[in-house]
Amino acid sequence: MKVPLLDLKAQFSTIKDEVMEAVAKVFDDQQFINGPEVKILEEKIAEYCQCKKAVGVSSGTDALLCALMALDIGPGDEVITTPFTFFATAGCIWRAGAKPVFADIDPKTYNIDPSQIEGLINEDTKAVMPVHLFGQATDMDAVNEIANDYEPVIPVIEDACQSIGAAYKGKRAGSLGAIGCFSFFPSKNLGCAGDGGIITTNDEELGEKMATIRMHGSKPKYYHSIVGGNFRLDTLQAAVLIVKLKHLDTWSEKRRENAAKYKKLLAGIELVALPFIDEHNVSVVNQFVIRVQKRDELRKYLADKEIGTEIYYPLSLHEQECFKPLGYKKGDFPESEKAAAETLALPIYPELSDDQINYVAETIRDFCKK
Repeated sequence: MKVPLLDLKAQFSTIKDEVMEAVAKVFDDQQFINGPEVKILEEKIAEYCQCKKAVGVSSGTDALLCALMALDIGPGDEVITTPFTFFATAGCIWRAGAKPVFADIDPKTYNIDPSQIEGLINEDTKAVMPVHLFGQATDMDAVNEIANDYEPVIPVIEDACQSIGAAYKGKRAGSLGAIGCFSFFPSKNLGCAGDGGIITTNDEELGEKMATIRMHGSKPKYYHSIVGGNFRLDTLQAAVLIVKLKHLDTWSEKRRENAAKYKKLLAGIELVALPFIDEHNVSVVNQFVIRVQKRDELRKYLADKEIGTEIYYPLSLHEQECFKPLGYKKGDFPESEKAAAETLALPIYPELSDDQINYVAETIRDFCKK
């Protein structure tokens, strides 16, 4: 049996007519930049994420960069974040001219450990950027309590690129800090047909500033009070996302159901540590990540059985070549480094069949008997 890591064709087949109709309308209207679908999507996402304002942008990466620019973060500034995440998190801090300062992760959730943050704050700290990794929100009460204890308050930028729809104590990701940043990369729970992203905030003035920044800082047209970038969300992508948003909660629930099946089938295997979900969270399970000491051997074994997997992420950010100037060394963030050596993502997409889930679990059990 073949089980790919992700099967976008299976999902598309269920919504093809809706998507093609929406895309055809954009072609008929010929409003490819800032068409009406962009505003409609922004309104729907703002409501979905329990926020006052949403600003469509060209990618999750540009969402992060635009957020930093809106907070006037640049050279000489520091932003505290996690070393165990996709490169864009720290990469955008660096691109803004600021310094990424890393805090180690909680080994259970893989999210930033709030207890590590306060000791890193100094007069140069201009933001904290927690990542809601793999679809589960960070302990935001703890993060916000630390950030709010300073004068002026340190803004918290949520990197929620993997976690649209996730909830923490009843509040949606993207509504828990000053700014929330989301990615619509095709493999995300809510993915478009290319690159896309969105920014959320409850600060309407900040939202307007980010909307201006994404248009080269132009407001009105051809008049620039600030320097921005070309961070616009294409109308075509907005049209696709409007269709898919209607199905998002159903897909996320199916991911949770699949995760529960894996947990039941993989329970009791000594060599495998299963994902932990904080009691305060509703995860959207963007990835189902297990921990295995013989990770690379298991991955090869699964590949030989035609089961797709991925390693998120094989190298902690403080060990990346480009961040050597930061002065970190191996051993500085032991939990992040251990996670990078042991974690493995299994197929978790909503369209997985019970037979496929059973096959993956049985194959892992067979490996662990060896």
